[in-house]
Amino acid sequence: MKRFACPVCREEVHFDNSVCLNCDTGLAYDSVASKFVALTGSKATRICENRPVAGCNWLARPKEQFCTACLHNRTIPDMSSDENITNWRSIEQAKRYLFYSILKWKLPHPTRDEVPDGLAFDFLADSTEVDGETFLTGHADGLITLNIAEGDDAEREARRTAMGEPYRTLIGHMRHEVGHYYWQVLVRDRGLLDECRAVFGDDRADYGKSLQRHYAEGPPLDWPDRFISSYASAHPWEDFAETWAHYIHIVDSSETAHAFGMTLAGTGGDDVEMDTDPYKRGTFKATIADWVPLTVAMNAINRSMGQPDLYPFVLSESVERKLAFIHRIIHKKP
Repeated sequence: MKRFACPVCREEVHFDNSVCLNCDTGLAYDSVASKFVALTGSKATRICENRPVAGCNWLARPKEQFCTACLHNRTIPDMSSDENITNWRSIEQAKRYLFYSILKWKLPHPTRDEVPDGLAFDFLADSTEVDGETFLTGHADGLITLNIAEGDDAEREARRTAMGEPYRTLIGHMRHEVGHYYWQVLVRDRGLLDECRAVFGDDRADYGKSLQRHYAEGPPLDWPDRFISSYASAHPWEDFAETWAHYIHIVDSSETAHAFGMTLAGTGGDDVEMDTDPYKRGTFKATIADWVPLTVAMNAINRSMGQPDLYPFVLSESVERKLAFIHRIIHKKP
């Protein structure tokens, strides 16, 4: 994530701000220019319609009621519940982080008004039924369904503990589920199935049976040598989505480090400085060379504060090969 400044007083503002805390100017994020604008004149009439309830701080797209991120919402929660509103606001905040990356890479993201299988989101509560059946969080042909209970920090932590996961965040959910969509768009639809299968395995394996086996038997004992997470070992589709999400974690966190001018001590006493834009093509090797020493520093700081490691992952050779594949397809021109 880059750094932002108030367009009026030039004090720093954060990606989630809707007002400058220094000069009290109302703000909105211009996703085309990737900067904040003051809500004066014509800009004040272009705020996203989800600003009052969902806390969206983006400008609406020209001739639209909603911003680029909110245009993809197909179903929103029942707004008669304060709990739903609170959870939905947290989820929308995470979704804007996702779209920051999508827009930086100029990845295709048509809505369902533009193409039948475009990217869309259903945000539903536990009690919601879809076509007479209770729903499951997941992805199907461009439609991402998310349980809004994940917007509650305590509930999400309970689920993380119950499932034995080292990491579970709303941003992680968003990045994972959209990975399934981009497997279709960047792999299947571009004729890269054979290349992808050579790296992640054969996606034609029965998905339902693979998940049943994973939940019944758990991951293979050697999963840390081959996968970024235990869940990634369930099926090649989940491996791809988990690796996709992790690649975005790496790039967006690296951009944040670069934006704050971080210089890190690398191997052999050399300085490893975040002196390139990790969202640009570059080389995957350079991205990892910047990332690994940064994770060491982040974990050391957390331990100094008595907190768990911020980055509880190990990048094996197999995982790096998978991340490199994600790097290639994101930057590969159609």
